[in-house]
Amino acid sequence: MNAPSATGRIEIDAAPETVYALVSDPGLLASLAEEYAGHRWVGRASGPAVGAKFRGRNRRGFRRWSTLSTITDAEPGRRFGFEVTSVAGLPVARWQYDFEPASDGCVVVESMWERRPAWFKVASLTVTGVWDREQANTANIAATLARLKRAAEANR
Repeated sequence: MNAPSATGRIEIDAAPETVYALVSDPGLLASLAEEYAGHRWVGRASGPAVGAKFRGRNRRGFRRWSTLSTITDAEPGRRFGFEVTSVAGLPVARWQYDFEPASDGCVVVESMWERRPAWFKVASLTVTGVWDREQANTANIAATLARLKRAAEANR
């Protein structure tokens, strides 16, 4: 896989499995994320498993949009990842959380790979209000990781 379009890392004083539980639950992740605001499981899905799908609700200021995500990685304490498509089925992004044990907890790396075709990036500007998605997501990842650290360490 090529280098991520946006990434960030943080050390958290909590076990990798504890932090994994926070990011692998789309409802909990919505409380930590910058643009992602909620979800609804699709089909028979009811939890984070490879192949499960969820409809994501996103917001930025007054703008609102929906996406469809398919979980591709669900390895407790190691990796959680999902591919995001637009409601029309066009590729949007891949999001991934990797966990490494550290002395007092773990290191979490959040990464995003941009998947939108060039022409779709222009159309996305109208929906999301973001022209430079990589720059915006680098800032969003930093904010999300800081909230994740606070939430995980508060539960210790």
